[in-house]
Amino acid sequence: MRVLLIEDEANLSKLVKMNLELEHYEVDTAEDGDLAIQKIGSAHYDIIILDLMLPKVSGMDILTHLKLNNVQTPVIITSAKDTSTDRILGLKEGADDYLVKPFEIEELLLRMEKLLARTLAPTETINDSYTFGANTINFVTFQASNGSETIDLKQKEVHIMKYLISKKNEVVSRQDILKNVWGYDVFPSTRTVDNFIANLRKHFETDNKNPVYIKSIRGIGYKFVD
Repeated sequence: MRVLLIEDEANLSKLVKMNLELEHYEVDTAEDGDLAIQKIGSAHYDIIILDLMLPKVSGMDILTHLKLNNVQTPVIITSAKDTSTDRILGLKEGADDYLVKPFEIEELLLRMEKLLARTLAPTETINDSYTFGANTINFVTFQASNGSETIDLKQKEVHIMKYLISKKNEVVSRQDILKNVWGYDVFPSTRTVDNFIANLRKHFETDNKNPVYIKSIRGIGYKFVD
């Protein structure tokens, strides 16, 4: 699991990072809000640990940024602000949990585990092949048919379809597709995803301008409907 730790207090950041890595988390850090927003836009994280009082861009503004850009990554706020008003505001702005400083590392780990267990829902199990409408995809041979012809699919096309089908009837963002098909550290532009989707529609949609199976969700990504 990849964690973005947004904390400007160097000693605390180092301590938390070390303990998370001992629990086999992959931890990236940002010491100010501006750097945090840059990292959120260029990589995928499974969870964000967010301090509210940051240089350049505040933690609340980062929550607003996540909301406006439909970033679904779960967030745990860690803050010295401990009034009920502060906690309610943080949760209203989109955080999933709120932990008051100073805190025990063990409590942070437990909260992370519970949050990840709740947000990382299991995907549908996919067999070696899948049929929808007149279309059939074989995920082993990388071949497909659409009722009129046999198609040799590219590896990425197969992986994209398998991921979309595993999330059937759910909206998935372009970032999610990049993470699950290309991996954490190889991030082409989201336009690459759009190009692959366009090709897949040519293969499997009768009218690729009015798709039945691979639908666009404006401003977010795609949804496979069967």
